[in-house]
Amino acid sequence: MNVSPPVTRQELLDRAKSIAGLTIQQLANKSNACIPESTTHAKGWFGNLLELSLGANAASAPEPDFVNLGIELKSIPIDDNGKPKESTYICVTQLDPVALSSWESSLVKCKLTEVLWVPFEANKNTPVPLRRIGSPVLWQANQAQEKQLKDDWQELCDMIVLGDIDKISSSMGKYLQIRPKAAHSKCLTKDKNQSGENTLTLPRGFYLRPAFTYSIISQANH
Repeated sequence: MNVSPPVTRQELLDRAKSIAGLTIQQLANKSNACIPESTTHAKGWFGNLLELSLGANAASAPEPDFVNLGIELKSIPIDDNGKPKESTYICVTQLDPVALSSWESSLVKCKLTEVLWVPFEANKNTPVPLRRIGSPVLWQANQAQEKQLKDDWQELCDMIVLGDIDKISSSMGKYLQIRPKAAHSKCLTKDKNQSGENTLTLPRGFYLRPAFTYSIISQANH
């Protein structure tokens, strides 16, 4: 089933609201999609199902999922208390000094300008097909949130530009953190910020901390 991209923010939000309360199986049936038997090795499949159902059109391009609206789509697994179970991946950490020179032109800011959050149940005791989809939240950072995100980004990028990427730990950053993002330790990428021949390092990604994403979805639902 091909769903055309939404034309307006309201149309996108209405689509997301229309699937709230459905089970994952019901949503999959609507899209003629198959649910993987094991989600352990199919990370991201639910996000792909949402993209298909809501009409996202960025594919794997480095821009927001709904290109014409400038809105990123993020699914967020939550526990029985409504709290996110993990950090939320935003984008790859670019290891080119030019890409790290300005928050305003950064891929992180581009992805976080406006986000449609779609929570879903992730209780291990509930079979995947029976897990329900929650109420969507269309979010833009307020002034304080934007400042903190920028400060976190700047602190982390300064370390990368100085060649200190291997000194970055996941404890750094209040809202934003950098963590390795690779299938295994042999997946290496070139770090253009380091001089010398040994410039390979593990790929990293920018992630939002669960406490921050919880504040977004909990405030919106009160």
